[in-house]
Amino acid sequence: MYLTNQENVRAENGSAGFGGLRVAAVAAAVVAVMLAGCGGESSKSDKASQTAAKVNKEEITVHQINFVLQRQQGLKPEQAEAASKQVLERLIEQELAVQKAQELKLDRDPRVVQQIEAAKREIIARAYVERIGESITKPTSEEVAKYYNEKPALFKDRRIYSLQELAIEAKPEQFGQLRQKLESSKNIGEFAEFLKANDFRFTGNQAVRAAEQLPLNGLESIARMKDGDSAVTQTANGITVLFLVGSRSQPVDEARARPAIEAFLVNQRKTEVVQKDIKGLRDAAKIDYIGKFAGGPAAAASAAAVAAPAVAPAVAVEAPAAAASGLNAADISKGMGLK
Repeated sequence: MYLTNQENVRAENGSAGFGGLRVAAVAAAVVAVMLAGCGGESSKSDKASQTAAKVNKEEITVHQINFVLQRQQGLKPEQAEAASKQVLERLIEQELAVQKAQELKLDRDPRVVQQIEAAKREIIARAYVERIGESITKPTSEEVAKYYNEKPALFKDRRIYSLQELAIEAKPEQFGQLRQKLESSKNIGEFAEFLKANDFRFTGNQAVRAAEQLPLNGLESIARMKDGDSAVTQTANGITVLFLVGSRSQPVDEARARPAIEAFLVNQRKTEVVQKDIKGLRDAAKIDYIGKFAGGPAAAASAAAVAAPAVAPAVAVEAPAAAASGLNAADISKGMGLK
């Protein structure tokens, strides 16, 4: 229904957009730490100065450490020295495992070779998608303002919602009874007691979510709800009932929203350009389906499947104003977002 399982969103505290600067600062700090004491000895080569450790005859370099650190979100520059040492130890253990695996000729195992080749293909294809995205122009101030004004529920009229959701197993002929009881119930507790008394199987979630943490296709409907209202959606196994327990206004002005809007529009354009390019490549290529696949493609996946790994995560992280976040069973078990 409205509560979905996506990445956590950082728009509310204004942290989006600073991750790249932080990573750069951490990387610079690591270089300074690892090269300390090496700068005054001109007899040492650049290669030697970049070596962090030797494992038998193999070297582990500062560049390898930096590569790992750059993938760790939320690392602060003052944590660089301790983090770099921890990463180095993990890389040493990894190198030992690699050397032993090679000794056992595991690197020649057909399954391992296949996984390596698959990873290589994915990396190369993603690099091509990213190269296409480099030509995308930054949205203008007018385009940002237009998006801001067209999405009042995300910005001008932004609210923080306290939501409760019940997923109820029911047959179509029971829907009318459930709707009638829902309308006559004073609160969610009374409705839940009715479900228990009549042996309906159901599960419940509750969470506090900002507007940008809800999927866009459901946000407008929720934004129209008043505190105490409920909404019903039919599912494959029954119905889902969403209760708006309460809400509070927390608008976002255009200046604060600008970075997230710009990032979202850029990634939206990337998606469109990549899909168009992949479609052109498919149209120009000679593709023969053979054997049990001779019937042709399962048309849905093609361009979107290639574009998604590079584009979709960027939208979720870099443009939280348009992202979706929610509550699932794993979240509940950890106590995330629960009141």
